[in-house]
Amino acid sequence: MQFVAHPDDDLFFMNPDTADTLSSGVPVTTVYLTDGGSFGVNAVPGRPKPRPDVPAYVSARQQGLRQAYAQMLGAPLFSTWERTTLRLPGGREVELDRLEHQGRSAELIFLNLRMHAKNDGRPVNMAHLWTTPDVSLPALPTPGSPVGAPFSYRRADVIDALVSLLRRYRPTLIRTLDPDPDSQVHDRLHPRASDQPGYSDHPDHTAAALFTWAALARWAGHSTRIPLFQTETYRGYYNERWPKNLPPETVARKTRHLNAYGGDASWECGNPSGCGDYSIGGDRVLTSKRGWVRSTHRRYPTAGPKAVTGADGRTVVYGVLGSRLARWTATTAGGLGAPEDLGGGPLAPAIAVATAPDGRCLIFALRFSGLAASVSGNTREIVMLRQRTPGGDFDTGWHSLGNPETEPRRGRLTGPPAAVTGPDGRVHVFVRNGRKGVSTRVLDGDGNWSGWRRLPGGHIQEGLTATVDGDGLIHLFASSSGWVEHWAQRKPSAGLRKGSRRFVARPGDVPDAVTASDGSVLVGYRQAAGHRVMVERLGSGKAGRWATVTAVPVPGYGRVGLLGGRDARAEELLMAVRAGTGAAQVYDGLGGRVVMTGAPSVMVGTAGTLGDPGSGRAAVVTLGLGGVPVVTQLGTEPGSA
Repeated sequence: MQFVAHPDDDLFFMNPDTADTLSSGVPVTTVYLTDGGSFGVNAVPGRPKPRPDVPAYVSARQQGLRQAYAQMLGAPLFSTWERTTLRLPGGREVELDRLEHQGRSAELIFLNLRMHAKNDGRPVNMAHLWTTPDVSLPALPTPGSPVGAPFSYRRADVIDALVSLLRRYRPTLIRTLDPDPDSQVHDRLHPRASDQPGYSDHPDHTAAALFTWAALARWAGHSTRIPLFQTETYRGYYNERWPKNLPPETVARKTRHLNAYGGDASWECGNPSGCGDYSIGGDRVLTSKRGWVRSTHRRYPTAGPKAVTGADGRTVVYGVLGSRLARWTATTAGGLGAPEDLGGGPLAPAIAVATAPDGRCLIFALRFSGLAASVSGNTREIVMLRQRTPGGDFDTGWHSLGNPETEPRRGRLTGPPAAVTGPDGRVHVFVRNGRKGVSTRVLDGDGNWSGWRRLPGGHIQEGLTATVDGDGLIHLFASSSGWVEHWAQRKPSAGLRKGSRRFVARPGDVPDAVTASDGSVLVGYRQAAGHRVMVERLGSGKAGRWATVTAVPVPGYGRVGLLGGRDARAEELLMAVRAGTGAAQVYDGLGGRVVMTGAPSVMVGTAGTLGDPGSGRAAVVTLGLGGVPVVTQLGTEPGSA
């Protein structure tokens, strides 16, 4: 189930994932909060602008969505949809459009809240609706809609409506837009356009995501058992200001579906109000300066299961399920047991796991600590859960580590944590802060936390990874706009300082880092605007130098998970990736063959990795739509599964 602000948000910011999910046979329901009516001008490029007509423009955009989803289902472009209504709390009605084709189905739900309206003479939009409880927005039926009357929504009404839809559909995967967009200086190089002041996204995107998270928090909070759903969150205008991360064939697929949505004024689609959003079709998205079609970035790119070997040698998997922390433990029969609810919610889907010197696990997460209308009540914090004994129960309560940003509005920009334990027993926690740099806290051996401290430099994408090299030095990596950024200790127990950047290729996505058995550090990432995966080696010791281990074409997009081998050679390396179909795949380091594929057919988040191919205990851990981890053991010989 997808919740977006406008018609086309799913096609620009969530695809190719939407199309991949439909292709796999999984039904998709998309909820559009606003009508997308803007100022009602459905302009055809190269022709005089028509007179504004908001209802007709809304109807044309919704017809464009029906065309795009029909295409993604493999159905004829102008298929006939079943158009009915759903009843929501307060007697409100929304339009529900449904199409089924060869066993696949899609549903579109239109709340039709006006993008621009007036309330007591004041201009109002979705952002005002979120922050001001006494503001209301009208919801107007479009020409030809089965909804017969207008309605009005206040802040509480929208949350009630979304909770009602969640209870009706009980989705196993909820996709949202970005609730906490990047800060942005608007200037000649980065004009503001439709951005909200000071931030890199449309205000409706942010409000729609906040409404969705508020509904999820209520829905999950009322459940006595851990709810069986997961979340994925997508960046919006962030995509135009960071390197493009999709290969050409994926861009072509996105473009094809956007062309179906944009339509053409000459089409005979059967809708008198229009056959799409005419400014979009005809491959025009490929020449747009904004470049949204060329990227799909996750708000939490390190989301996914984390696997560790427990004190008794059994595999233990941690992940976020129902916006709460879940733990799965391998049974004596060989499978994984039922998820254990460790609470903590509502949590973002990315967590970090560190192991203390005595074998106890520490889990770190980003919590939506407040989702109120006020600025001071809309807050985020980094939290920790500590195991009491190795392999045993956890503390009854979560411990707050606060936020490196003290101003609430900027505190929402803090990202999910990465964590690593040094050989001295100290645990280091890292987060991307509101200034797009890195902040850190350190837990010493006596259980005392340092304060938050900023590391020098860095203007990085979301997504951090840390490891410890063979000399016991901690390394931290992130992707900047043109290189891999690096911080490192100069000696054990020291603070991290700026390390040597790697400029060999422009990264399109966030990196992963592991330490090979020879003590060197391996860093893997996808090259911008292509499908080459780069793996770089940083030699151990103060004089360690960079070298390229491998650069191979691997279909798909997103983060690459590394499994380091007995040394830093490419033939001893495995790479877990999200394939072009949305499934999980593992490639050998030379890129010559696929070691594992199709577990599961639709992967949620990124793959987790455990061990290394030379240990005999290497494994890839993935989560599918059912919320059950799949652990695939890999053989001791390179390239065997």
